Amino acid sequence: MSNEQDLGFPTEEALRVVRQALAEDLGGLDGVDVTTEATIDPAATSTGHVVARAGGVVAGLPVIAMVFAEVCAGSDDTRVDVALRAADGDRVERGDVLAEVTGSTQAILTGERTMLNILSRISGVATVTREWADALAAYETTILDTRKTTPGLRALQKYAVRAGGGTNKRMGLYDVAMIKDNHKLAAGSITAAFDRIRERFPDVPIQVEVTTADEAREAIAAGARFIMCDNMSPETLRATVEAIEAAGEEVEVEATGGLTLERAGEYAATGVDYLSVGALTHSAAILDIALDLV
Repeated sequence: MSNEQDLGFPTEEALRVVRQALAEDLGGLDGVDVTTEATIDPAATSTGHVVARAGGVVAGLPVIAMVFAEVCAGSDDTRVDVALRAADGDRVERGDVLAEVTGSTQAILTGERTMLNILSRISGVATVTREWADALAAYETTILDTRKTTPGLRALQKYAVRAGGGTNKRMGLYDVAMIKDNHKLAAGSITAAFDRIRERFPDVPIQVEVTTADEAREAIAAGARFIMCDNMSPETLRATVEAIEAAGEEVEVEATGGLTLERAGEYAATGVDYLSVGALTHSAAILDIALDLV
């Protein structure tokens, strides 16, 4: 599988999350782990294994070194070395060692939960994304994420989607215009909304959500080249795809809303280019990962 550089690991965003999470756990970055400070000799060193407690797809391994580097920051005598045994995007099984950490016992125990919280959560996103990607492997249909991410974790969760074999949709409200039902109502029509966006932001890509074939035709006539078919049955979706193809323009088509993994193939068979699934990020269970001193 591709490494984190190929996948575009969001280093700056990850560091921000790490620092915020540590500050939350320690009562501020200058705070202390009172249990560890009281019970562990500052000179003590240990080796620990970051271990998968369940099978899945791992993502966010660079966070391990980031967390321990931040815990050790400001101390010339404290360090934790990290040796990775897996790469982001790898399938792992229960018992697999993902990384070995060696160094200050105090630092390892202080950073343990912060590291596991982040790593487990984004590995969970990669795991569920891989399930969808596998379900679509026989089709020319790509799995997309949405903006339904955990506040503050968007860059990491969207990275996890890539690690799991999916593709990112827009990153936020700034990079792609998306005309949805409320925009249509407020502007008066799809055409009116499309024209206003094109006039105000001429270089921004525009995607249009539709619920009928007639709306799809209107969007294409207005100039849309990316159509989102919202909450359609497979039969309605297939008919809408046919109507879009009959328009004679190169248009990308996405199915969105109410999709389930069990019916992924049924929707992909309609001929859509994408399935957009908010559950990749808003409902993914964590991948159970632990740190064991050895």
